[in-house]
Amino acid sequence: MRNPLQREIKQTTAFRSLEAEVFVNVLRTSAALVSGLADLLRPYDLTQPQYNVLRILRGAGAEGLLRGEVGERMVARDPDVTRLLDRMEARGQVSRERGVDDRRMVHVRISAEGMRLVNTLDEPVQAMHARQLGHLTEAELTTLNTLLVKARAPATAE
Repeated sequence: MRNPLQREIKQTTAFRSLEAEVFVNVLRTSAALVSGLADLLRPYDLTQPQYNVLRILRGAGAEGLLRGEVGERMVARDPDVTRLLDRMEARGQVSRERGVDDRRMVHVRISAEGMRLVNTLDEPVQAMHARQLGHLTEAELTTLNTLLVKARAPATAE
């Protein structure tokens, strides 16, 4: 008998392992959640990585962050943070300033326009989270959160 995931992806054979099934399930769930965010951001002409940068820089405050720190804090690593920031700077969402002593050090700050945009999105994003995950209880959300963190941690040899 096929399980719900197998029916969803129209898979007729069993997964090779429970780990393989969970892996596919996490990917499917991630794709569904991210798709909802992409749909929400589309009218604002904003991508998920750009939104992530705006949230990171808002949290960093007036001092901003170094370019590398922005990349390290992103939810999904972007191999070319520089180009991402180029596009955002051209749209007036962020500003960059090269270091005086070391020109490789680039400080990035959220602009007034970037702050306006990310603040505008707070309520719609929260409503989307409620639509996507609001059917889970607080205990279920806490357990899911704990398990996802544990899944990302490297296995330790004993």
